[in-house]
Amino acid sequence: MSSLPINTIALIAVCAGYLIAPLGMAAVNVAIPPLAEDLRASAIQVSWMPTLYILSSVAFMLPFGKLADNYGRKKIFVWGFVLNALSAGMCAIATNIEWMLFWRFVQGAAGAMIFGTGIAIITAVTPTYKRGAALGTVAACVYVGLTLAPAIGGYLTQWLGWRSVFYFQLPLIAGLLVFVYRYLDGEWQNDERTPFDWVGAGLFIIFATGLVYGLSELPSLLGWLLLTGSVISLIGFIMHQRYIDAPLIRVQMFSESRVFSLSLSTALLMYGSNFAIVFLLSLYLQFIRGFDPAQTGQILLLQALCMAIIAPFAGKLADRFEPRIVATVGCMIVAAGFISLVQIDLATSAMHIGAALALIGVGFGLFSTPNNSAIMGAVKTQEVGVASASMNLARTIGNLIGMSLVNLMIHYYIGDASFSAQTNDELMQTISLALFMSLSFVLVACVLSSLRGKQ
Repeated sequence: MSSLPINTIALIAVCAGYLIAPLGMAAVNVAIPPLAEDLRASAIQVSWMPTLYILSSVAFMLPFGKLADNYGRKKIFVWGFVLNALSAGMCAIATNIEWMLFWRFVQGAAGAMIFGTGIAIITAVTPTYKRGAALGTVAACVYVGLTLAPAIGGYLTQWLGWRSVFYFQLPLIAGLLVFVYRYLDGEWQNDERTPFDWVGAGLFIIFATGLVYGLSELPSLLGWLLLTGSVISLIGFIMHQRYIDAPLIRVQMFSESRVFSLSLSTALLMYGSNFAIVFLLSLYLQFIRGFDPAQTGQILLLQALCMAIIAPFAGKLADRFEPRIVATVGCMIVAAGFISLVQIDLATSAMHIGAALALIGVGFGLFSTPNNSAIMGAVKTQEVGVASASMNLARTIGNLIGMSLVNLMIHYYIGDASFSAQTNDELMQTISLALFMSLSFVLVACVLSSLRGKQ
């Protein structure tokens, strides 16, 4: 193993990590219905499980990206998995929903450490002419993880109970840490350390927290006040980053490169459209259509399976052709999938849902790798850590906005009631509105992707 080049070993380590990490997200979504019943959680409390994970990822993505540039990307990557293992273990022993929600928040911070550094490690050790293929491989591994997660989560929940979904992650993380310790030599960081921007980090955390809780409290006065505070914090963060010597992110990067700014904007919208799908369809298939967790997992895996098949080819296409064209075609295919998905009702067949998910998966497979390659290729070498964090930040902010809007819909239509046959009509209204929201996000993304220009 040690005779392999360092870029190959790094690729193996990051790919293994990106296979394991999605288990903390997608596998848990399939386990939510029995988990909610066991912990006696309301619909609103259940909706906070994926939301808090994403909120924490957003809040800590830029700070950990900066810390990785200063103190070592491998170091932050490794400690991210240590924290992920701890939080998974704590979730597994939860006896009430409040304990579960706290450790899901912690697990989201671990996700920020992992996803904010893995791409930066690959970019640092991979020659430019191989970057698209390497990023395509990493993306494929993420999608394989997302493919396996619903099926694994479904079977584990069906046969061993929902707690096994969290326990299952622990030996996999232990094996990865042993591999990194034994074979991944070296560290990647900037030559000179810059001061950490505590004020900027605080402003960004206030922005993310105010956004999530503000949306969840609408249309009350408190909700509007929180959203106003969130916007003010974001403006303050941007102004602060513009004028300090060592920012968390050099905001001038957005005005210097149209490719960088529009690629990130497109990613935000695309991922905002997609994140809530597994959560919502898991509820739809189990509560409305009556499928068990194992059957639900088999249907939901179709999207990520198609992503995993397409992503490596999309990476090679991005190395040979203009990423804008490949990514925009992917956006259009995703839009076609959502046009099919918005037509579901209380009696839609599993085949219809599976076909729509497969179409969305093909489109995302074509979109994600060329878009990531465009982002990483538009920045200076010394800023790849922050660019990697920004790329993941766009993904997680999109996820956060999409899921927060779904929370608002659940609050409006279902409120404090628990999911049951009596709330199926309200759940169906929530799902339908959320899918139309996702379709609108994708249509705007198609336009932005086509306008980004050449690399």
